[in-house]
Amino acid sequence: MVKTLAEGDPAPEIELPADGGASFSLAALKGRKVAVYFYPKDDTPGCTAEAIDFSALRDAFAAADTEVVGISTDSARSHDAFKNKHSLGLTLAADEEKNVVQAYGVWSEKSMYGRTFMGVVRSTFLIDRQGRIARIWRKVKVTGHAAEVLKAARALA
Repeated sequence: MVKTLAEGDPAPEIELPADGGASFSLAALKGRKVAVYFYPKDDTPGCTAEAIDFSALRDAFAAADTEVVGISTDSARSHDAFKNKHSLGLTLAADEEKNVVQAYGVWSEKSMYGRTFMGVVRSTFLIDRQGRIARIWRKVKVTGHAAEVLKAARALA
């Protein structure tokens, strides 16, 4: 049984390949706030809407000294195509090994059309400057979510 993360817990380390041949490391951002949003799949309707919403607010997140990263189990190559297709201005990290989604407790059994399968449960973690989880949103509904995360980031010292 995986321990469920709670607000106030240290954020598990994230070190993953990212779009554009880059890599993403949570440790490298210590001293900044980080909004980590986990999403099921590149270029699907809900995930596209969420990515576009976060991307549209990138300047406001930057003004709040908050880095935004999206993580799915898709490959970095898939992320590149997704970013290019929708002109996204944020980092997308690839967790093909599923280590990070498991560490954050967002890899879970899901069901759709009567079929059960394992997948990413749409969730967001706001990490403070000390590397602790300040806010958690689980089973996220996309509409208005990016703005809600921005509001929380602005309120976080």
